[in-house]
Amino acid sequence: MDAEPTTIEAPEDAAEATLRVNGRSRQLRIDPRVTLLDALRDHLGLTGTKKGCDRGECGACTVHVDGRRVLSCLTLAVMAEGREITTIEGLAESDRLHPVQAAFIEHDAFQCGFCTPGQIMSAVACIREGHAGSNDEIRESMSGNLCRCAAYPQIVAAVRAAAAATGS
Repeated sequence: MDAEPTTIEAPEDAAEATLRVNGRSRQLRIDPRVTLLDALRDHLGLTGTKKGCDRGECGACTVHVDGRRVLSCLTLAVMAEGREITTIEGLAESDRLHPVQAAFIEHDAFQCGFCTPGQIMSAVACIREGHAGSNDEIRESMSGNLCRCAAYPQIVAAVRAAAAATGS
């Protein structure tokens, strides 16, 4: 369920943008300097994507744009117009968790949970990209996502399990 978007006054030079997020087109009038992260969280109320470092160093803001992982804090929202954006809220189908989400729960691959949405989005891409063949390959592919609680062994186990469950 989407949270209530914050009402933010658009400046005079605001840009009209249509973002296709989780299969749904959303019309926005935003400052052209607004990041995709801020558009998702502040304008669309999709708060699952986390703001960690705001510098592209932690991976907490990872989303998919046209199926590729993107650091949404480093991407302008207007750059994503006309592209398919998937956030953590768009992974599950109805009440059925995505296999990576289920594996994270099964393998206790989170502690505080702050980095979990970005970790899951990166893990989905890691598997899709074919980088889940070994623990070392998973660690390398997931190296842009930091976990301050150090749940890395559980995260790697979850990615391996999800890759096996999906036949990847």
